[in-house]
Amino acid sequence: QAAADEIHEDVLSNALDERGVFTAHYGATALDASALLIPLLGFLPPDDKRVRETVLAIADELSEDDLVLRYRAAETDDGFSSEEGTFTICSFWLVSTLVMIGEVERARALCEKLLSYASPLQLYAEEIDPHTGRHLGNFPQAFTHLSLINAVMQVIRAEKNEQQPPLA
Repeated sequence: QAAADEIHEDVLSNALDERGVFTAHYGATALDASALLIPLLGFLPPDDKRVRETVLAIADELSEDDLVLRYRAAETDDGFSSEEGTFTICSFWLVSTLVMIGEVERARALCEKLLSYASPLQLYAEEIDPHTGRHLGNFPQAFTHLSLINAVMQVIRAEKNEQQPPLA
């Protein structure tokens, strides 16, 4: 636990940019969609300002036509020269984290958009071309489907909570 606490503190001290947004790595300004795992895995609670700012930065700056890139290839030396499609798992992570930070309408809209990209068999590939909807990469992608289930469940729970009458 001591080692985990030390790592936690180190990340909080070194992984944020001047805006208070988690970046791809220490000293970077580039974003990485893996930061969406911060609230999903409980590293920080969803009501933490840094979580909210990171989720919104990824939604606004690391997306193409609302779908999430893993990272921007031009900002990250990954050894590949070509652009990638948007990562479907990351887009479903965004749905879940938007719900968690209270952006339910935005989450619902993105979830519905993602559901419209399903193949005729209602399956998803690893990546989606955000401009054509074409599935790219591994197909079907099991991890994508796990994030789909989690995202849909998050939206459903949020909708049920919105429909509950307040207690008198």
